[in-house]
Amino acid sequence: MRTTLSLDPDVAAILRQRMEDTSQSLKQVINQALRIGLAATAPLEPQPFRVEPHAFAMRPGIDPDKLNQLLDEWEVEAHLGR
Repeated sequence: MRTTLSLDPDVAAILRQRMEDTSQSLKQVINQALRIGLAATAPLEPQPFRVEPHAFAMRPGIDPDKLNQLLDEWEVEAHLGR
């Protein structure tokens, strides 16, 4: 497959150095780097999402489904100065 790559200057310098160190062609160095990089970033199996419930200690008579109503009552009492 033929393609064109635009490389950042730092990556191009690393590739040139690797070519000199290994006496390999640019194609060989890039293919090897891509194989290693793509194998290292293989997608992981997704972990199942777990919810751990927490037991809240509500006072008797307080319905957790109606906390907004309780807040409204407190605001009215505070406004009336009770």
